[in-house]
Amino acid sequence: MTNNATSTRESMGSMTSKLSMPYTLTAGKAMGTFLAELGAQRIIGSRCAACATVRVPAQDFCGDCGAETAELVAVPSTGELTGWTVTERGILAFVLLDGTDVPLLHRIVDTDVSSLVLGARVSARWAAEPAGNVMDITGFAIDAASTVGVLAPTNELLAPIEQLAYRMELTYEHSYGHFYGSLFDSVKNDRRIRGIRCPSCRNVLLPPRGFCDVCFVPTKDWIDIPDTGTVQACSVVHIEFVGQRMTPPYVYAEIVLDGTATRLIHSVGGLSAEEARSGIVKPGSRVKAVWSDRATGSLADIEYFQVIDGSA
Repeated sequence: MTNNATSTRESMGSMTSKLSMPYTLTAGKAMGTFLAELGAQRIIGSRCAACATVRVPAQDFCGDCGAETAELVAVPSTGELTGWTVTERGILAFVLLDGTDVPLLHRIVDTDVSSLVLGARVSARWAAEPAGNVMDITGFAIDAASTVGVLAPTNELLAPIEQLAYRMELTYEHSYGHFYGSLFDSVKNDRRIRGIRCPSCRNVLLPPRGFCDVCFVPTKDWIDIPDTGTVQACSVVHIEFVGQRMTPPYVYAEIVLDGTATRLIHSVGGLSAEEARSGIVKPGSRVKAVWSDRATGSLADIEYFQVIDGSA
């Protein structure tokens, strides 16, 4: 382990990341009916049993008073513009459909923002191929010739769409700061793991940080850390879940790299399924990093740690 001055190369500043979470959305009876009927180019709303509020999309319970929905009604596909905003992906607007009391948020299409006025008449534009979601209405367009429609009773309704496949995604920029940035810069460009030493307790901390979390004093000396260490604790992962990089079974471990006082969580690999299950990796096992061909500037640049020296 060698002492090292801080690199003069500018450390990595940030990383673009994306959280992606696929899941199944349960629509409910009223909303499921609304979605199913869009495919037949019909808009279904709900009328509250207590306050008589009519809203679209149809809901099982009133959003104003909480009472149960009394009935489903067929709502005209025309209405008035009550407000709008311009986004990078187009114009979003509140449309008060004829006969309803609560505006519907949707897109404005085939219209320039300069021609929009409050109270303008609009009508729905329908998708050529229904997909069973709210975008079966592609948007609302200005339609000065449209007449005011009225609510109508629903006769035979299509079966509700019970579930929807859905994915929520969040793209963000993660700022590393000086200490993490220096670590990831060295990992990416030099295949070197760097920690930092507390001048008081002399512990070497990985990941590096500005203050010792034991002594609460500013850290000082940068240290090159070997890519070998000892397993402190481990688990064998048998369950499959979304987002896994490895196929179960595999071993996840807390590893104390040589000379450090902190734990690094990573996988122990290079094992067959039988070896992973057998307990070949255990507390006290000696391991060494196996570097990947990637250069992402993260600890994923270490493919995994492998058992060495027959220590298992």
